[in-house]
Amino acid sequence: MSNTQSNETKFFDLHTTGIGYLNRIRNVKPRGKGKPFLAVTVAALHGSSEEVEYTYIDCNVVGAEAEKLVRRCEQAVEADKKVLVSFRIGDIWADAFTYEKGEKKGQPGASLKGRLLFLGWIRVDGETVYEAKPRDASSNQQDAQASAEPEPDDFAAEQPAEPERQFG
Repeated sequence: MSNTQSNETKFFDLHTTGIGYLNRIRNVKPRGKGKPFLAVTVAALHGSSEEVEYTYIDCNVVGAEAEKLVRRCEQAVEADKKVLVSFRIGDIWADAFTYEKGEKKGQPGASLKGRLLFLGWIRVDGETVYEAKPRDASSNQQDAQASAEPEPDDFAAEQPAEPERQFG
């Protein structure tokens, strides 16, 4: 009788979906040994549509398609245009810190962090400039199982071919 074990690692995904505005698109160069990455702050909308509230989530942009789409929004964000997106953020966590300057110097604070995985659509000043192709049923069944994080190429397969243009 053989007692074989699977070396396959399983993951539990924590995904947050919603609608929000893109802010502060930037390239981050970590101190020390980390490699540079693209970051963005998502101002996620929640609450009543008459009294909208915002929760700010600082995100590392993960996946080739998500990075490509966020980079295409850079000029519009820099021009103070309203860039509204449908998003999926993974593995949100709170980061505690102490304010180092300003009125709150020395006081504790916290920020939400996560990984921006997917953009479903993008609207710039109310005009839809990008919309992802709907996923098929077999992909949805796979998502329901605890699985490893998709590789960047998996994101490219989910998206329609979109003409190269800036959103600004």
